[in-house]
Formats: sequence, C-alpha cells, structure tokens
Amino acid sequence: MYAIILTGGKQYKAAAGDVLEVEKLDAKPGEKVQIPALMVVKGDSVVVGQEATQTVTAEIISHGKAKKVVVYKYKPKKNQRTKKGHRQLFTRIKIAKIG
Repeated sequence: MYAIILTGGKQYKAAAGDVLEVEKLDAKPGEKVQIPALMVVKGDSVVVGQEATQTVTAEIISHGKAKKVVVYKYKPKKNQRTKKGHRQLFTRIKIAKIG
C-alpha cells in the first residue's frame, strides 16, 4: 500500500516506513503531522482525487540544509560577473501510517 502526497508544492510517493526529505515544514522534531493524500493504491484498487480523503501521518525526524548550489552569471567582454550560492531548507520525515 502506498500513497501520493502533496507537500511544499511537490508530489511524493510514500509508503509506511519510508523516510523522505520534503520542503521545510513548521514543526519541531518528534512531532507528528498530517499530510493529505492525492492518490491511494492498495493492491489492485486505486482511489484518486476527491474520493481519496485519507491522510498520511508522518513524524518529523530532523531539519537541515541541502548541498550548496552555485549560480554564476557573467557577460562576456564586459567585466561583469556575479557569483551566488543557495542552500535549500528541508525536513526529513518518516511515514508512520496511511489512512
């Protein structure tokens, strides 16, 4: 049994016991959060859209920052250069149960 969940504007495939890194959630480590399911698959039956009223319970494991992404812009022959870095915040969650 697995579900497709939506959090942070992205969709993830989640099964019980999975550990996922999602966009940062406003919750402390150890707390449980409810995430709505867009689709639930159990054996041969598939429930999609409005009928998928189940929620996925997940436990917050930790927060962190991803590896740095370097953005470098330049204009040739103009001596114009810009170097910036970005580290995206994430939350590591463990899926406790579906439904």
